[in-house]
Amino acid sequence: MQKQIILLISLFAIITSANAINFEEFFLNKTMRFDYYHTGNATEEHFAFDGIVNDGVWPGSKTKLIDELRLGYYLFEIIDPKSKEIIYSRGFASIYGEWETTPDAKENWGVFHESVRFPWPKNDVNLIIYKRNPKNTFDKIWEYLIDVDAYRVNPAEIKDFYNVFPVVENGAPEDMVDIVILGEGYTKDGMDKFHKDAKRYADVLLGTEPFASRKDKFNINAVETPSPNNGVNHPHQDIYKRSALSVSYGAFNSERYALAFDNKRIRNATSAVPYEFTVILMNDSIYGGGGIYRLYITAAADNAFYDYLFVHEFGHHFAGLADEYYTSATGYELSEDLIEPWELNVTTNPDKETIKWKDLLTENTPVPTPWEKEKYDKYSIEIQKKRREMRNAKTPENVMEKFFFDKRKWDNDLLRNMKYSDCVGAFEGAMYMAEGMYRSAANCIMFTRYDEFCPACQRAINLVIDQYTK
Repeated sequence: MQKQIILLISLFAIITSANAINFEEFFLNKTMRFDYYHTGNATEEHFAFDGIVNDGVWPGSKTKLIDELRLGYYLFEIIDPKSKEIIYSRGFASIYGEWETTPDAKENWGVFHESVRFPWPKNDVNLIIYKRNPKNTFDKIWEYLIDVDAYRVNPAEIKDFYNVFPVVENGAPEDMVDIVILGEGYTKDGMDKFHKDAKRYADVLLGTEPFASRKDKFNINAVETPSPNNGVNHPHQDIYKRSALSVSYGAFNSERYALAFDNKRIRNATSAVPYEFTVILMNDSIYGGGGIYRLYITAAADNAFYDYLFVHEFGHHFAGLADEYYTSATGYELSEDLIEPWELNVTTNPDKETIKWKDLLTENTPVPTPWEKEKYDKYSIEIQKKRREMRNAKTPENVMEKFFFDKRKWDNDLLRNMKYSDCVGAFEGAMYMAEGMYRSAANCIMFTRYDEFCPACQRAINLVIDQYTK
């Protein structure tokens, strides 16, 4: 029990001394983007420096420089070599971190371009990257001494390279959560549509709790990145296109998972505005998207479920939220060993005295919490079988949408009419696992195509908002 209490303290306490770094002593008011190559396979990984560029004005907090949440599969620290002090840190996730869990990584090597961003150091610093081990603690996997005067360090600014426009303006970047929206699959003649879609995205996100209650803490800017064609690539449906950011459905051989692997191209576009989080809107009507913690989200702008996609994928990207569903197919090979996840909305620990969201539990709610799991599982298994058949038959999207609408209605009817539907507890089934993994509520945006975040997700989101704002 003592270990669980210590874990809770480390997750949710604000340790003021750790964030008492004097920004002006160590940093300039601009952003250093450190680019590198991340390569390996299922059993080993390596890193190689690519280059350093100026990514514009520093958009982040100048007082909250140390990452107390420590979310993500990876973590990086910037160390002052003289004092050995950590002067900046952030957790993150990556495409490589997902790819290494796929069957492809057992057969082939992969190479991925990645970046970490931090305030521009006044003097040389050490960059250290850590990775989670099977015990869910961090091990150092790479260290690099950054010489701020080296020939591969480019301090020049990129000016007026992209057309940008504000969507939501609330204050100075260092005091706000700063989101950048890129358009993918919009032609030059389609920029009016992109502007409207970007506004629609902002309205949906900032209309969903807890974002709605704190919408004055956000700046959102959009950057035009015209493509030669409308829409994006769909290899599973024999639709092939080239687009500005190279986003494609079919990532890791999962038909609806959309990712872009040209990191440098995306980073160059996002650097046109101050940003911390990235949204890529796809000018596409086919359901799909993706979200990786502190990398980006993709989401189809014109699908019938765009509102759910916008918010669900942003939950992954913004707060590192885990998927709470468990009956859908996944391209990852999951470990049979259950360890307590770093994600704040799922747990292996259904003990009401030590569970992550102990303080959120509804009084007199049993933990684990009974729910109509057997009925849900039976129905969902049949639905997944039918879904695979329809996709293999390349069923028209309007028919697929009706299928998803019917599924959503069935889910909502079941999950809102149970004894503990409105309670916070520990509901078994989450994170692709039917047994041994728990979520905090019967339903959530991270579980089904629902329209609300569960209490555990809302708290995680609020913690991240606090990390980036006054």
